[in-house]
Amino acid sequence: MAQSLINPTDTLARQNEKLLKIVDTLMRRAEQGPDTSGMAYAQFERAVMLEEEVRSRTRELEHALDLLNSSNAQLATANAQAEAARANLANAIETVDEGFALFDANEQLVMCNSRFGRHMRDVHHRFEPGLPFRDYVHIVSTSPYLELPEGETPAQWAAQRMARHKEQHVVFNARMAGDRWLQVSEHRTRDGGTVVLQTDVTDMMLLERQERERLKDDQAARIKATLEHLNQGVGIFDSEARLVGWNRRMGELLSIQIGRFRIGQSFNTIFDQLSRKVSFATAEDAAALPRWTARSGRRAPLSFEVEIGTDRTLAIFAQQMPDGGFVISFTDITAERAAMRAISQVNETLERRVTERTLELQDALAEAERANASKSRFVAAASHDLLQPLSAAKLYMASLDTDIEDPDQLERLTKASSALQSVEHILGALLDISRLDSGRAAIHTTDIPLDVMLHQLHDELAPLAAEKGLRFDVVANSAHVASDITYLRRILQNLISNALRYTEQGRVLVGVRKRGDRVVVEIHDTGPGIPPEQQQKVFDEFHRVNATASAAEGLGLGLAIVDRACRLLHHPLTMRSTPSGTRFSVDLPLASSVSLPKEEVDDPVAGTPLAHRIVLLVENDTELRSAISMTLENWGADVLACKSQSEAIALLQEIELAPDVILADYQLDDGATGTGLITELRATYGPLPAVVITANREPFVRSEAAALSAQLLYKPLDLDALRAALEAQKISPDVRDPLS
Repeated sequence: MAQSLINPTDTLARQNEKLLKIVDTLMRRAEQGPDTSGMAYAQFERAVMLEEEVRSRTRELEHALDLLNSSNAQLATANAQAEAARANLANAIETVDEGFALFDANEQLVMCNSRFGRHMRDVHHRFEPGLPFRDYVHIVSTSPYLELPEGETPAQWAAQRMARHKEQHVVFNARMAGDRWLQVSEHRTRDGGTVVLQTDVTDMMLLERQERERLKDDQAARIKATLEHLNQGVGIFDSEARLVGWNRRMGELLSIQIGRFRIGQSFNTIFDQLSRKVSFATAEDAAALPRWTARSGRRAPLSFEVEIGTDRTLAIFAQQMPDGGFVISFTDITAERAAMRAISQVNETLERRVTERTLELQDALAEAERANASKSRFVAAASHDLLQPLSAAKLYMASLDTDIEDPDQLERLTKASSALQSVEHILGALLDISRLDSGRAAIHTTDIPLDVMLHQLHDELAPLAAEKGLRFDVVANSAHVASDITYLRRILQNLISNALRYTEQGRVLVGVRKRGDRVVVEIHDTGPGIPPEQQQKVFDEFHRVNATASAAEGLGLGLAIVDRACRLLHHPLTMRSTPSGTRFSVDLPLASSVSLPKEEVDDPVAGTPLAHRIVLLVENDTELRSAISMTLENWGADVLACKSQSEAIALLQEIELAPDVILADYQLDDGATGTGLITELRATYGPLPAVVITANREPFVRSEAAALSAQLLYKPLDLDALRAALEAQKISPDVRDPLS
């Protein structure tokens, strides 16, 4: 293996130095010794080659030196620029008014300005580059210049500070010695470092404190002014039962000079002054207030009355405050108590006068009852006596029917028989009325299948309807009612007969509706109706709406008998009439219900405007729906309570019933509204009266209700307003009955 004359690991300068030395040696030997074997020439050639290699290596060395000099120049320029940038950054952060510190991603301090930590002169000099963030927090937490919150140790503060250091952005206020405040904000850099800024916010905190104190002073002044304008005397005590506030009215009502009150005065001292001025109703009242104020824990409100002298009465009310203190108010109720005594005296006088008047009316009523009983006995006796010859006359008339062949005489006989029949009906009616008025009518309550009775009446009266070309329908169910079968049949027969008699065209409908434990029989007709001025008179004896009607058409005793029989049986009877028809309703108890004695079955709400009116209540709140339903039922209304629009529509379709009035909440479930429900029901049943209830006071709700002519009531509901609104709803004659 050939060996090189130079070491390749030497530097170019060292290699050139060796090559030059070798060339010089070879040249010198070549010049001194004879060339006997050609070695001198070979050595010369080798020297030339070495010289050329030296030149090449020299050029490479020069080029490398040039590159090295250029790199050194660039490095020097970059170092100069970096130093300049660092100086500029240091100058920049030094000009910042806030304390500034930069920590690198390894949580070590890179740099900070002179304002950073200047409020902590004891540790300010320790903030040097390379300081770990945890050590920085520890130094700050142990500095006496940091005022920690009450009850907090430096270790706890440092732990909380390190916990917050994990957040991306942190801002908090720290109180320093000398009543100064720093706002410390901490932000993350892109490389994971941390920038900490310290801002002196002492002026802002002082200004805020001054403003807070001013607001407290203003609030105290307003409270004081409010107390002074109250008509009540007010005393305010702290949790130690010491007086902290009062008004002048308190001294006036207690007849204690206002100068006797002072801040910090104990309640017992004030109560001693009070005890010498007032008279307690009982010893228990006298001991109640001191015992109440001395009690620890929660105290229920306390109230009682005292008297000052003989002409003043005060109501005392004590109420605990959240901080354990309490407020005592004194109200002059002298006028109210005097008014109550006056009212009591007036009531006693009125009761005495009412008692005297009642005795007079009882005497007059007894006399009237005796006269009425005498009249009823006379009518009963007369009717009974007249029926005997009338029956004989009818027999004679009937016997002539086969003996007379002349058509004119037969016509006269028929008219005479008809007249006798009318007289018989009149006498029978008079006899019924006399029995009912005299109280001698016997009642036998039994279980009556209503559908059987109604269909029997339909079969009996169908020919009369067919003769007049009327449609006559009975829609009954299998309900059994508790009543007297004779009188109930007479009631329904008279009502249906009247409907057929006075209806010239159209329809007579008998329907049955179940309402809880009651059943209502309704007789609808499409007759001319009863004028409003005569609706209260149709139940009088011998009163007929059509005064020109003949005796054969009735003499106005049918409804009089119906009215008396219904009152005797305690079956409420109602009537509603419009120019397009009339409806009579008889309210009957189901057979399973308990029958009450005669004097106990009076309906307390019968005859009131809401009695037996069907109210469709649509309210999605269960508790409110239940409360409204109970209220309406107490008023006598029949309530169909639903929680949604779909339930209301389905219920009306199932029972085939149109309500008398709709009471709907505006905001229902599933985006439905009460106004939308009213619109949909009116499209099906006609112009139903409606009332909308809502807690939404926006103008568009009022506009929607007004567009439907529906009254609007706001929640929380006022019961008087609700009742007035329902009573004001008039049932339209255009409402379509589902049974039709």
